[in-house]
Amino acid sequence: MKKTRQKNKSNVKNLLEVTIKYVKEILTEAEGGHDWFHIERVWKNAKLIAAKEHCDIEVVQLAALLHDIADSKFHGGNEEIGPAMAREFLENAGLKPQKVEHIVAIVENVSFKGGHNTRSHSSIELDIVQDADRLDAIGAIGIARTFNYGGYKNRAIYDPAIAPNLNMTKEEYKKSTAPTINHFYEKLLLLIDRMNTQTGKDIALERHRFMETFLDQFYAEWDGLR
Repeated sequence: MKKTRQKNKSNVKNLLEVTIKYVKEILTEAEGGHDWFHIERVWKNAKLIAAKEHCDIEVVQLAALLHDIADSKFHGGNEEIGPAMAREFLENAGLKPQKVEHIVAIVENVSFKGGHNTRSHSSIELDIVQDADRLDAIGAIGIARTFNYGGYKNRAIYDPAIAPNLNMTKEEYKKSTAPTINHFYEKLLLLIDRMNTQTGKDIALERHRFMETFLDQFYAEWDGLR
């Protein structure tokens, strides 16, 4: 029995190493906010949250590593490429079919999508990975990623004449070219109320407050007040 457990741990470790290598290769030229380092941070966040939940840690780690293997934003809005790539990789790696299905379901459901993502799958593993991904969208890292993507898309930093749109459809959200500051109100500041796990909520609170402080300072500097 002990040898079997050791073998299983070895197999999981080997698969994680192969997955990391695969993801790094795929995302070599990725935009800075959706590159390997984003994946690595989400992976770490997921392990931190999972430590306090009863879950399948192998599913959590593999889903975290593969969750953005082909973000639809960089594939013409196609939401099927990422799950298909995850499935092909995991099947070729010889993972059990039920775990493959579970991980693919997480990849399909993890995204924010303008707040219009009605989840077709429910599990604690999805809750964990979704929280881990959302944590990387807020706080200091979230601010850095937001402006990096705004620069990548050549968007204005801020335009007082363009108000945030809090009632966008999923398609409007995907096609939005609004100034970067608007994204705080259209997504980032909303995430604290959409966290799933208690650990995720606890971590999100400090990061949320940091963003509020940043915005207060931003507007003060914009208006020449301090």
